[in-house]
Amino acid sequence: MYYSAAVRHLKRVDPVMRRIIERVGPCRLSERVHTNRLRALVTAIIAQQISWAAARTVEARFCALYGCDSTNRRSKYPRPEQILATPARRLRAVGLSRQKVRYIRDIAARSANGALPLARLGRMRDDAVIECLTAVKGIGRWTAEMFLIFSLGHPDVLPVDDLGVQHAMRMAYGLRKLPSEKKMIEIGERWRPHRSVATWYLWRSRREQTSAVKK
Repeated sequence: MYYSAAVRHLKRVDPVMRRIIERVGPCRLSERVHTNRLRALVTAIIAQQISWAAARTVEARFCALYGCDSTNRRSKYPRPEQILATPARRLRAVGLSRQKVRYIRDIAARSANGALPLARLGRMRDDAVIECLTAVKGIGRWTAEMFLIFSLGHPDVLPVDDLGVQHAMRMAYGLRKLPSEKKMIEIGERWRPHRSVATWYLWRSRREQTSAVKK
């Protein structure tokens, strides 16, 4: 992975990021990477508008329909055709809303007919991937950017719509209010071409801040 070079760069160009890195420790972004692209998108849909714990429960039930282990990222995952062949009532029974069933089926259908070329996404530019993914029902820009980071491993993604990143940036840089998109891009410009790693560190710093408040 490129993380060592990214960390060196971030520490050199940004003293604020250097302090965050020294506090958080080594980058463990690779621990969150999804190797199965279909799984990454389905998981993103499942997680929409529910808690992390609830999402894990629903994902486990969904995977169980196909004999898949939700805790093992390398476990065999259902093919798009298998998902499409599953009756809606069975998908609803695992805890999916009607809307999420439609979204997941749209992903499966587009994957099956080639409209969503999962195998080729890794060779496409970031903007082309975002355009391709946001054509799918239920997938917005934020989900597409999470896919770029956690499935394709693209190194230079800054999700300006992510509330956690906004809060972390406000705290780290001593801003009076949540930063605008323009301000976030301005701060993140010095991080290029390693904004994905910087984003991960901001998430981690935000988690640490939240844990400290709870204590």
